[in-house]
Amino acid sequence: MTPLFDAHNHLQDERLLHRLPELLPSIRDARIRHCIVNGTCQDDWPHVMTLARRYPGLVQPSLGLHPWKIASRSQDWLEKLKCFLSLHSGTVFLGECGLDRWMKNPQFEDQREIFTLQLALAAEHDLPLSIHCLQAWGPLIEILRANQGPARGFLLHSYTGSAELVPELTELGARFSFSGYFLREHKEKTRAAFRQVPLDRLLVETDAPDMLPPDQHIEFILRDCEGHPLNHPANLPHVVRGLAHILGQDEPDLRVLLADNFRQFFGLESL
Repeated sequence: MTPLFDAHNHLQDERLLHRLPELLPSIRDARIRHCIVNGTCQDDWPHVMTLARRYPGLVQPSLGLHPWKIASRSQDWLEKLKCFLSLHSGTVFLGECGLDRWMKNPQFEDQREIFTLQLALAAEHDLPLSIHCLQAWGPLIEILRANQGPARGFLLHSYTGSAELVPELTELGARFSFSGYFLREHKEKTRAAFRQVPLDRLLVETDAPDMLPPDQHIEFILRDCEGHPLNHPANLPHVVRGLAHILGQDEPDLRVLLADNFRQFFGLESL
């Protein structure tokens, strides 16, 4: 069976980081070949890079400054990000970054500036770019239209925009990543949007340890130290199975399509 590829997760998250050795057998048994592991702030960029060295091939590093983390940035955050990229030319991607007006005290003008700088960096090096966007689709489109992006396009991770926006975002170069959380019953509008996504622009993700699928799509139960449920990275096959049902696709055919899309966007040839 065709292997799977997680387009977005956070294995460096402290809720998973020290448990990875016990999780790895399940990840490998699920035939997950590559995971794009997304750093979100300066503090966790080194953890992402350590995982990439420890688990070569499985962990593909991506570093960015997330809108939730902009208050913690140093004055030289951009120089430090550029340093990581120059030291690991072509093997470190960009993101998670983006725009968020859902959060409390969004400091939105700072968000715009910080995202635009990262977009320019991705464009300069034609790097895969993973974008977070919540309740900020108008500003995102405005920035994407006004600035050059990477030639390969960009990934809208866990896309929550409307079906009506899909054609415009596709024209701008978007790819759209589906997470297991969208299999929940109340997410029908999001599922309807994914039915409008061109098949060659689809990817899948877990966003582990977050975006937990509904119970019927969970094979691996994982909890934090306080007993709260977490999303296990090896739940990805159930995400793919759920997406196949939503799209009316045969799962084996969808696996092949998703593998091709992942390879073309991220440029990882050893699939």
